[in-house]
Amino acid sequence: MILVMDIGNTTTAIGVYKGEKLMASWDVGTLRQRSADEHYILLKELFHSGGIRTKEIDTVVISCVVPPLLDSLERMANRYFKVKPLVVGPGIETGISIRYDDPREVGADRIVNALAAYHIYGGPIIVVDFGTATTFDCISKEGQYLGGAIAPGIRISADALFERAAKLPRVEFIKPTGVIGKNTVESIQSGLVYGFCGQVDGIVKRMRAVLGSEARVIATGGLADLIAQESETIQKVDGFLALEGLRLIYEKNRKM
Repeated sequence: MILVMDIGNTTTAIGVYKGEKLMASWDVGTLRQRSADEHYILLKELFHSGGIRTKEIDTVVISCVVPPLLDSLERMANRYFKVKPLVVGPGIETGISIRYDDPREVGADRIVNALAAYHIYGGPIIVVDFGTATTFDCISKEGQYLGGAIAPGIRISADALFERAAKLPRVEFIKPTGVIGKNTVESIQSGLVYGFCGQVDGIVKRMRAVLGSEARVIATGGLADLIAQESETIQKVDGFLALEGLRLIYEKNRKM
């Protein structure tokens, strides 16, 4: 079985594949101080909940945008699964031609998402990932990664608002009863939800003007479902893009 791990700044997506079938998946918080042993203890508990046996894991694939964690993850794979993990980075075959000024600057998570989105849905396509940052990634009809946009994420933007405006309360990030808030909580919720919907739709429309109106728009990430409900441009939410992209990268490198 294949263990895939997509480590983001805030959350970590974990999945176990048997062939092309995703057997189980989990989302956990990213802790930068987690040791190799702690990674394994966490995985062992998750595997137990999903009916996965640790001895069944024979491959580990990792995408990580938190450099301090990579060493402990590699040691965990070597020590407990007896394998050298495949780490997404320079020199790894992805099947995506990267048209960036410096391809090394593109985050591994963005390439993984782009690969999966193009493989599943074809191109041209725009991937909107609601993570710590909100990223927009464009893939051409021919499968080339063209670049994109990076904006402050929803949660860090909300946190900045609450920290800087002392009188504003922290609110639950949910759809308000209407765009015109009748109290402070609803007003904040309206500003957050519809503000980010406007951001997404505005950027996507400008990208479509370059890619073509037929470009599909796929969203992923923690708050994708909420924004997609109100967005005019998001066509589908796929919460498993990163995991599927990691599986595809394994397949491409296995055949080399």
